[in-house]
Amino acid sequence: MSLNLTFSLIGGLGLFFLGMQTMSEGLKNIAGERLKAILHLVTRLPVIGVLIGAAVTCLIQSSSATTVMVVGFVNAGLIVLRQAISVIMGANIGTTVTAWLVSSMSVFKVTQYALPAVGIGFAVKMFGRTKNARFWGQVLMGFGLLFMGLGFMKDAFGPLKSSQAVKDIFVTFSENPLLGVLVGMVFTIVLQSSSATIAIVQILAFNGLISFGTAIPLMLGDNIGTTVTAQLASMGTNLTARRAAMSHTLFNVIGVAYMLVFVYTGWFERGIEAIIPGKIGISNIMFYIAVSHSVFNVANTLIFLPFIGLLEKASVWLVRGKKGAIEPGPQYLEKHLLATPPIAMEQARMETVRMAGLACASVSNAAKSFLENDLNALKPVPELENAVDNLQSAITQYLVELSQKDLSGEVSRQLPVLIHNVNDIERIGDHSENIAELAERTMEGKLPFTDEAMNELSLMWNELNSMMIETQEALKKNDPRIAEGVLGRENIINNYQVELKDAHVNRLSRNMCDLRSGVVFLDFVDNLEKIGDHLTNIAQAILGRMRWKGEEEKSFAVEAGKDFP
Repeated sequence: MSLNLTFSLIGGLGLFFLGMQTMSEGLKNIAGERLKAILHLVTRLPVIGVLIGAAVTCLIQSSSATTVMVVGFVNAGLIVLRQAISVIMGANIGTTVTAWLVSSMSVFKVTQYALPAVGIGFAVKMFGRTKNARFWGQVLMGFGLLFMGLGFMKDAFGPLKSSQAVKDIFVTFSENPLLGVLVGMVFTIVLQSSSATIAIVQILAFNGLISFGTAIPLMLGDNIGTTVTAQLASMGTNLTARRAAMSHTLFNVIGVAYMLVFVYTGWFERGIEAIIPGKIGISNIMFYIAVSHSVFNVANTLIFLPFIGLLEKASVWLVRGKKGAIEPGPQYLEKHLLATPPIAMEQARMETVRMAGLACASVSNAAKSFLENDLNALKPVPELENAVDNLQSAITQYLVELSQKDLSGEVSRQLPVLIHNVNDIERIGDHSENIAELAERTMEGKLPFTDEAMNELSLMWNELNSMMIETQEALKKNDPRIAEGVLGRENIINNYQVELKDAHVNRLSRNMCDLRSGVVFLDFVDNLEKIGDHLTNIAQAILGRMRWKGEEEKSFAVEAGKDFP
């Protein structure tokens, strides 16, 4: 008997997960990239973030997927922490739809149509004429599998009605809500799905194994357990992404903590009973649980909504950043300053200086890895390059929006100059990736270099490093005198390129150099020289000597929607 119960429960749970995954993938395919676009368009208005989070989660039927997506966006610097918190709040509301879906089986006997749904869904998925039709077939098949799993679980729990031991366990839960919260939390952590835990709680109640009062703490614990997914997703991400995951945990843990007061006093249970007409029974207890799940998450969101700033500060305080941690998103591009173009231009310039610092740090790490054979130095390079790419997009967009304003002649002249500076800095970041690849290739292939070759590369790198430092300083202070010094170093870098290539050819002719090492040597030299070219462009822009290509200027003017003098 116990073996049949175990097999039915495991199989039912497996079908439930398969159904959820199949349905979720179908819905995501139907929505396509629009889901990501919707999340990307989250504004600074928290209510909009909540609505978007709820809508996306309703569509993909997984708060975990939405939260993981949000953590990914934060990690990429596409949205800031405050925006992420509002979307996560909305995801908590959206996930309650699954409980309502499961509740329908107690009224409409949906499980009777599960098998036909699987068959019809599979047929549409295989033979549908259009891609969208096949995706809808996948959704229908997932729907059927989900309810087949629920049917198996319902049948598995049926015999437990007569078990006194099981009844005693759940009586203990009802007498100790805190224990119920703990069990609900552990279940969700193990299953990695809040939807599955709620479904199990609803089926237990439907089979008469637990009362509504016992189900409430289990439901609350489920809301804590689901935050573990975001915490797992944030491992290995940047500081802001880890703070987004922490805000999810804080939001749910604090919500459950104060809601337990109402559970212990019996007010929460009586409040739900007041919402739904009629007496609690087998036919409607699933709906009671669904309502309680929705009420908790909606109430928690409404209470926290005005205090998103405090939640953000608490997350920042709990997840402390190491000194020198990389922030991938913009820090100075305040939208409300666009109404004052000179100040907005200064903010964009400050962000550009910061971007230059990140790009140069990326180059320094990559060069150090190559010259010192240090694999650890490569670790920050992808994150730095990602931050540089994000800042290029953010600064460019900010300047395009600024160009729509009524600008003075001075600001109008600065706009295309700063755009070109930003593009040159982004290219510097790209070259750091190239150097990082050369370092990896050298270490993995154990390519040999002569001491003479390494000394030559070190000399060229030291000159370029000084050029980078001076360029950053010139950009920061907008100082033409320092920019002149940068231009003076360009000739030295170009001479190094010629001399090092000649020396390399000489070593090859004397069979002193490995051919594969020689190719890497030349690539390293060329990358350093190209970085020098981009630094020169920035210095020339500071001096006002840059001559833009007509087509580039015309292209920017069209994108910005106006002409520049």
